[in-house]
Formats: sequence, C-alpha cells, structure tokens
Amino acid sequence: MKQNALTANGQRLTLKAPAKINLFLKILGRRSDGYHEIESLMQKIELFDILHVSRQEGFISLSCPGNAVPEDRNNLVFRAAEAFFSTTSIAPGVRIILEKKIPVAAGLGGGSSDAAAVLLGLNRLYAAEMEPEGLADIGLQLGADVPFFLQDCSGALATGIGESLRQVDPIRNYWILLVNPGFAVSTKWAYENFPLTSYSNPFILARGRKMDGNFMLSSPGLFEELGNDLEAVTINRYPEIGYIKKELKKAGAVTALMSGSGPTVFGLFPGKKEAQHGFEQFAREYGDNVFLVRPYIP
Repeated sequence: MKQNALTANGQRLTLKAPAKINLFLKILGRRSDGYHEIESLMQKIELFDILHVSRQEGFISLSCPGNAVPEDRNNLVFRAAEAFFSTTSIAPGVRIILEKKIPVAAGLGGGSSDAAAVLLGLNRLYAAEMEPEGLADIGLQLGADVPFFLQDCSGALATGIGESLRQVDPIRNYWILLVNPGFAVSTKWAYENFPLTSYSNPFILARGRKMDGNFMLSSPGLFEELGNDLEAVTINRYPEIGYIKKELKKAGAVTALMSGSGPTVFGLFPGKKEAQHGFEQFAREYGDNVFLVRPYIP
C-alpha cells in the first residue's frame, strides 16, 4: 500500500487518498440488477484527502473536523471499517480522523478513495494479511470505484461496473485544471436519469468507437471525442458545466470534460504557464473550488 501510507507505527497510520478524473466515460448498458456496464479511463491525480487511522478498543469512531460530512454509517469510510472487521472477524476498534480536501459529490471519487485507504490501512494496522482480491471484493460491495483506488497504479481502463481493471500508463505530460462550480451532484441521480438522454449528448462524437493500444500515446483530444455519457444528464440540469467546458478550451485546454457524474470539469493543459493563467482566471470566479494538479504517479 505504498501509494497510501505517509507515516506509520504499530498503533496508527496516516494515509493519503487521491482523487481521480474520468478521461472518458461510456455507458454500455444497464444490467438486470440495476448497475450499469461502463467503459472508462480513470486517472488518479495529486489532490488528496488525509486520513489518520489509529487502533482503539471496542468501537469505530469517525470525525471530519471542519467539514459537514456524516460521521456515522452514512459515510463510506465508516462502512468500509465495518465491512473490514466483519469480513476478518477482528473485534471492531478504530479511530479515524478524516481531513477532506477533495470536494464532496463532485465526480472525483473522494468517498471511494477514502474507503479504499481505510481498507488498506486496517489491513496493515491489524496485520490481517488479506490478499488484494479479498480487499477488492469488500471494496466492490461499497462502491464501483473502490477497487480502482485499492490498486497501486496511476491509471486504469475500467470495464464491467468498474471492477474489471487494466492498468495503463499515466498522462505524465499534462497539467490538470479542475473547476468545481460549488454544488453537489448525486451519482445515483445521474445514472437513473441517463436513459432519458442517452442518445442526445452533443459532446459525444464517437459512442461506438472501439479503443485499443496505449491510450496515452493518442492525441488528448481523443478523450473529448469519446466523451462522458453522463454529461448530457448533468448539463441538462446544470448548464453552467457547459459554460465551464467552453471557457477551459478558450483558456488553452486541449481537452475539457466533466469527470464522472460531475459537476467538476477538468481541462488538460500541455504547459504550466497556460494552466496557471487558467487557474487564476477561474479562481476569480470559483475561489477555493479550483485546483491545479498533476497526475498522481505512485
């Protein structure tokens, strides 16, 4: 779990949980159990939540100082700890302090990444020696993105409902500008509403295109060509997302796309100067909801 551990001793760990962007997201169909089959290229980025995990006797506790997120079973972190102790039959006992830096319900996978970090951390803290496959099974029960964050990789092509992963090379040569408009979007809502607009997304020019080879050797414009199938749903309700995409392109982004179910939009910039100028432009309008980051390479 080298990607997660910052500091450690026998009783406590400090972990970092990276955000991700979807370089493209295609929805291939809906299964009988309600889940959607997808194809998505996911890239971890250098925007992190920090988790402090320490052993304690008898119960699970979670605190998120300075952030209005749940501190009980309504938080995926809490449920990840419960699932770990239930699966391993280890007596529950952990104190978790979560420092949130990744915006909530933003399409950046923060909750899933936090859950994965907790699973990896508890496995180490309690010397449970669970195999990666076992942790992935727990993670998939918590959320479709959790298995990706459990892998010690930078990027992966995800298929199935997100659990089938093939590692790919990272997008090393780009700066990533994230713009979050400051409101939350429910992933569940976006997927439930996708069938209503699945054939009307003006941003998707190549829905049926089959991909092969190394994605990162292709032009970055390919990602925008493949698009994000959920954009039509989210932009229909929140037109501001479309505005942000256009402004990112004007600022010099070679690709601009909504990540996940949104509302965060990212732009890929080939140079730091243009990216920094874009950051300053958007920060004037969106303040602390703008981030200039690099790909995360463990």
